[in-house]
Amino acid sequence: MGKRILLIQGHPDPCPDHLCHALAEAYASGAKAAGHELRTTTVAQLDFPLLRNEHEWEKGALPDALRKAQDDIFWAQHMVIFFPLWLGDMPALFKGFLEQVARPGFAFAADRPLVKKLLAGRSARVVVTMGMPALLYRLYFRAHSIKSLKRNVLSFVGIRPVRQTLIGMVGRAEPGVVSDWALRMEDMGREGK
Repeated sequence: MGKRILLIQGHPDPCPDHLCHALAEAYASGAKAAGHELRTTTVAQLDFPLLRNEHEWEKGALPDALRKAQDDIFWAQHMVIFFPLWLGDMPALFKGFLEQVARPGFAFAADRPLVKKLLAGRSARVVVTMGMPALLYRLYFRAHSIKSLKRNVLSFVGIRPVRQTLIGMVGRAEPGVVSDWALRMEDMGREGK
């Protein structure tokens, strides 16, 4: 039996010409071919406000545009998150999406001093494209934004293991390199990883 997989496209530009979109499509193709159930959330197509204070986050109503996204996160056994590295981090729109959907009462319950992880039992893969060499980002910058996403968001709410795929030099990538990455994504989709 296949997994229930949610693809979260975190690229803030809905234009399908970006590598993040091609990689997500390749993953989806492999997952469907292997019989996995698949849903997709495309952050750039959602209309929601940014949170501006703690009260809104804790007590405010979830925007209607994000209800399906929360339902899909709850439904999923595995999530695959795609986004480009912008100024060394995830794009602001994607961060705003995470702040909205990972609210107390849905993603975690804060029963001080402990935190109950309400999304436990799910796994994730984070796929990040970047202009710099991925090895430079991993070694020199220590992949700080990926570590932060993993530790401060995904693991905090119980999502683990969290695997990562970093794809560098995308602005200069030859067509053969892009094809190789698409094939790798398709294989990961088949495996549900």
